[in-house]
Amino acid sequence: MEIDFEKMQGLAPAVVQDAATGEVLMLGFMNRQALNVTLRTGFVTFYSRTRQSLWTKGETSGNRLEVVTAWTDCDRDTVLLRVRILGEGKVCHTGSKSCFTKELSLVNTSAVEEEARQ
Repeated sequence: MEIDFEKMQGLAPAVVQDAATGEVLMLGFMNRQALNVTLRTGFVTFYSRTRQSLWTKGETSGNRLEVVTAWTDCDRDTVLLRVRILGEGKVCHTGSKSCFTKELSLVNTSAVEEEARQ
């Protein structure tokens, strides 16, 4: 199945999920080449928007992400990679397992509606 890379000027978001636990680990971006490398090698490879180059997750830290399954959404513009974590299991550059560690406070809906009226 083909990914629609044109919606985001040649990129597609790639959600990485622990295949064993279902925990969302990180979000990166892929261009066509990064996706092809990922599917060919079995290890998650992203496109770095700042460096404008490919990078394979864990190539320096050893915390690699081995692809178990790869999916796309109904619009074919996002990739979901279910992975096996290799190495010490520190996926995030901060040293934690997941990049999603900062909880946002939910806003009281009635307060939001009141603020909108003002």
